[in-house]
Amino acid sequence: MNKAELIDAMAVNSGLSKADAKKALDGFIAAATGALKSDDRISLVGFGSFSISARAARNGRNPKTGDVIKIAAKKTIRFKAGAELSSSVN
Repeated sequence: MNKAELIDAMAVNSGLSKADAKKALDGFIAAATGALKSDDRISLVGFGSFSISARAARNGRNPKTGDVIKIAAKKTIRFKAGAELSSSVN
């Protein structure tokens, strides 16, 4: 499902117009991005939670040459599915 298909599904399921559903989705994305940038955790009961996790710097290998390369430390976004979402998928 891409963004346009998600907007269509949100409009159908909520009774909103497509324009309002797009505004709602854009608003959620902006709010979630802002919260994650400030290292906050986003928890949606029944759906799941988004959080920031730190990856330490490490050594890797160039698959083509076999040379050792340095991989820089970085932050990653993690998603852990909630119980209701997990059970509905299985």
